[in-house]
Amino acid sequence: MHSNMTSDSIMTRKVRPRSSPEFKVECALLVIDQGYSVREAAQAMGVGKSTLDKWVQKLKSERLGHVLPGQPLTDKQREIAS
Repeated sequence: MHSNMTSDSIMTRKVRPRSSPEFKVECALLVIDQGYSVREAAQAMGVGKSTLDKWVQKLKSERLGHVLPGQPLTDKQREIAS
């Protein structure tokens, strides 16, 4: 670190809010069950497109009985993981 840098000039890490599994499922269902595009649903729900795309893929996988890394989205998969 340079000696002339102040605490105000040091970049701080942005903390992202965590979304609940229920919110993730609600968002993913807009795409899977209601026919929204990922872009439309992401914009409507205030989340990033790539984030929603991951949630959609995860929910589809869980519905098929596959478990992906990370916190499960559905109640059934959370029970299995416990």
